[in-house]
Amino acid sequence: MAKQLPNSAEALDAILNVSRETKDRLQVYVGLLEKWQKSRNLVAPATLKTVWTRHVADSAQAFAVAPDARTWVDLGSGAGFPGLVTGIILAELGAGVVHLVESNSGKAAFLRTVARETGARVVIHTIRIEAFTAEFRESVDAVSARALAPLDELLSLAEPLLSGNARAVFHKGQDFVSELAKATPSWAFDLLEQFSPIEAGSRIVVLRHVRRRDPS
Repeated sequence: MAKQLPNSAEALDAILNVSRETKDRLQVYVGLLEKWQKSRNLVAPATLKTVWTRHVADSAQAFAVAPDARTWVDLGSGAGFPGLVTGIILAELGAGVVHLVESNSGKAAFLRTVARETGARVVIHTIRIEAFTAEFRESVDAVSARALAPLDELLSLAEPLLSGNARAVFHKGQDFVSELAKATPSWAFDLLEQFSPIEAGSRIVVLRHVRRRDPS
């Protein structure tokens, strides 16, 4: 069941333990988001009222389910949720990197500004996802995405990155059951679901050993 969390940095406490320094970095992030939102449509305006729960704490769930992952790729990063939050958490650890893939140049400029001001461990790629995956050759521990596409489309986008032990970490909502039914005829995987304490019906799904099914 979703909890009533404070709309402040303390909302993170329901998801994972982070230092005061990390909360301060995230506060800088939120301040920049509020500033840039006035001239750019980074998030739905109504969600700014609950930015700490709706965006920051919700995003922190990605790292919480894969705390051992150090090399991440975040697809369709937008305003940085969840990838930039993961990169700020990694800054506390002093290790790891998140590759933020965002083709919109305005949003990419925002990501670069936040990265510079917070010390987030991220690299921003202003490129389409398909072009990025075609040329990216590093090994990956986890691939994240939030509010990007249905599961079958996400798996098609992420497939080139999901070799070896790499896992997919996706935020999903109440339609996940129908998305799963549509994806399973074409895709096989090991699935772990963790329901969100933030929004009823939402969950974080972790998929391992992702592979296309033999069409025959």
